[in-house]
Amino acid sequence: MRFDNPAKENPIDRLKVVGQPVDRIDGPDKTTGHARYAYEHHEEVPGAAYGYVIGAGIAKGRIVSMELDAARRAPGVLTIVTAQNAGKLGKGDFNTARLLGGPEIEHYHQAIALVVAETFEQARAAAQLVRVRYARERGRFDLARERGNAALATGEKKPESAVGDFDKAFAAAPVQLDATYTTPDQSHAMMEPHASIARWQGDRLTLWTSNQMVNWSRGDVARTLGIPRENVRLISPYVGGGFGAKLFVRADALLAALGARAAGRPVKVALQRPLIANNTTHRPATIQRIRIGAGSDGRITAIAHESWSGDLPGGSPETAVQQTRLLYAGANRYTALRLATLDLPEGNAMRAPGEAPGMMALEIAIDEIAEKLGLDPVEFRIRNDTQVDPEQHGRPFSQRRLVECLRLGAERFGWQARSARPRSQREGQWWIGTGVAAAFRNNLVMASAARVRLDGQGRVTVETDMTDIGTGSYTVIAQTAAEMLGVPLHQVAVRLGDSDFPVSAGSGGQWGANSATSGVYAACVRLREELGRRHGFDASTAVFDNGQIRAGGRTLALGEAAGEGGIVAEDGIVFGKLDKAYQQSTFGAHFVEVGVDVATAEVRVRRMLAVCAAGRILNPKSARSQVIGAMTMGVGAALMEELAVDKRLGFFVNHDLAGYEVPVHADIPHQEVIFLDETDPLSSPMKAKGVGELGICGVGAAVANAIYHATGVRVRDYPITLDKLLAGMPMVA
Repeated sequence: MRFDNPAKENPIDRLKVVGQPVDRIDGPDKTTGHARYAYEHHEEVPGAAYGYVIGAGIAKGRIVSMELDAARRAPGVLTIVTAQNAGKLGKGDFNTARLLGGPEIEHYHQAIALVVAETFEQARAAAQLVRVRYARERGRFDLARERGNAALATGEKKPESAVGDFDKAFAAAPVQLDATYTTPDQSHAMMEPHASIARWQGDRLTLWTSNQMVNWSRGDVARTLGIPRENVRLISPYVGGGFGAKLFVRADALLAALGARAAGRPVKVALQRPLIANNTTHRPATIQRIRIGAGSDGRITAIAHESWSGDLPGGSPETAVQQTRLLYAGANRYTALRLATLDLPEGNAMRAPGEAPGMMALEIAIDEIAEKLGLDPVEFRIRNDTQVDPEQHGRPFSQRRLVECLRLGAERFGWQARSARPRSQREGQWWIGTGVAAAFRNNLVMASAARVRLDGQGRVTVETDMTDIGTGSYTVIAQTAAEMLGVPLHQVAVRLGDSDFPVSAGSGGQWGANSATSGVYAACVRLREELGRRHGFDASTAVFDNGQIRAGGRTLALGEAAGEGGIVAEDGIVFGKLDKAYQQSTFGAHFVEVGVDVATAEVRVRRMLAVCAAGRILNPKSARSQVIGAMTMGVGAALMEELAVDKRLGFFVNHDLAGYEVPVHADIPHQEVIFLDETDPLSSPMKAKGVGELGICGVGAAVANAIYHATGVRVRDYPITLDKLLAGMPMVA
């Protein structure tokens, strides 16, 4: 099915099941332990051996020698895989060539060997016996130092943009801001580590793995191992968090496959927690310069946003300026992405890549220029709203309700009672402050397909390689099929995460729910049409409801219509050019209240509110969970999350959850989420978008703005830790 001419109404619009806050259908399996994650497929793969990954002990250089004899003689050891005996590895689309290092080493903890043994303990003990000698080379580990060597990120589709004459307009602006902000490297720190089990049957590989994008990764595994794509099967029914780190094949999957081939039996591999920070991908640090010029009327006349980030040779930048190209009006504009070469672990997608760190800077800058103008920060944002893409004049937004989000949020949060003057409210030992930030994330759509089975009892089974990374994919897919075929939710079974199933959008970029359910919608339309052909009715006018089909004055039981052998239909959604004719984005507003201890500068987040405009909300309960989780990550980014770089030796020092701090329950207050009642018929037949990443965009800046309002201290270098605040706070009794 091609989606490029949206109808005004379709069966989804009944909203009997879709749009309802139903419980997750996979909840019972998860809470009782029946949901099996990548490392837990014991029944399907009995007798698997265990692999233990050895990571490089240097950040840049080469292996001079690797002594393996003692490890090979250790109890239980079956084989040891290294670059020397792994055979020639091909290059996949997502840096799989870097997954097994040697003799050249590109970053710290790059995998250099896999020890395979009968038990995990034996593999771990044997790995300690491997002796590696390195020739260390001088590396580049400091983004600030390499900033001058950075160049435009030419690998990007649009590394630079310019509209009007920014320099002239900025110089002429009566009110100006020129400020630099920094965000640190951050780790995904998901609950389930990267883990895989590999089994070979002849020349065919089955890989149970924790992965967000089954189809992408199936292709990468095949290309890397040099085997036909059809000889690879990936299975990933449950993923215990990914946040972008599991968009791609990582060392656990490749080494499990190589280890299983070498050992002649199934092998399971889970990356140790320290290797998740240094071996896999992370959100890269940024340095961002923002310049804004405004007239005395409070309207932006010039805006520029430049970002510097770093990555390994051939890598990509953190796209931190994308939202600035779309969020606010202004006739004269300039943005640029610059990339430095660093010898740190690979920087890549992490929840809301680009917008999350970009808005941490932009939305502080917006508050700063508003203060210079003497304008309320909510009013300043509203005054500079635009209903068309400011860089492509005339291209409208399909939906843009940012102003409504800001106004409703301000009313609900009690913003009108706020004093404009910083450090003006104190409660005992606490300075109290409130902050706001806009939320923005583009709406992306991807082709997605599904297979739908209807049996003689009226039961429905949906199959697609879509993954559920804790976001509720199982449930919204079941809701879609139930709505389209007119059956209760309990009569729908959903099977996900298997490359034998039709190819879906996968989970990432907040495109998953909208795209995958649209694929299920298309398959259900096909099934309805097939039933119409069998029984002589017009499927486009038939009503599927309460387990029955009503058409042409007849009523058929759904199971009876399917027949004893049942019926199967398969189809998918392919999106046309609507996203080119219209700018499709999601919008929101974040409001935060903090308390800051007058003596210690301890920060306590006291209240949080998010207002989101993101198309039809398919399941308000799971959508709210997505948003409050994202808001929590935003608090972490603002106050504590930082991978500390050893700039001498080139590695992330705090590479475990003892040193890498994330928010806990005590750090997070009650969070309120409001979804505007919105449908976007230009986005998909579901009229939905996504909220999984919108919820993090802007939160960090809202926290930072609240801290400034509480203390009068402006910190532009994240995270906002006690030392940075104390340096600027006055001594107060």
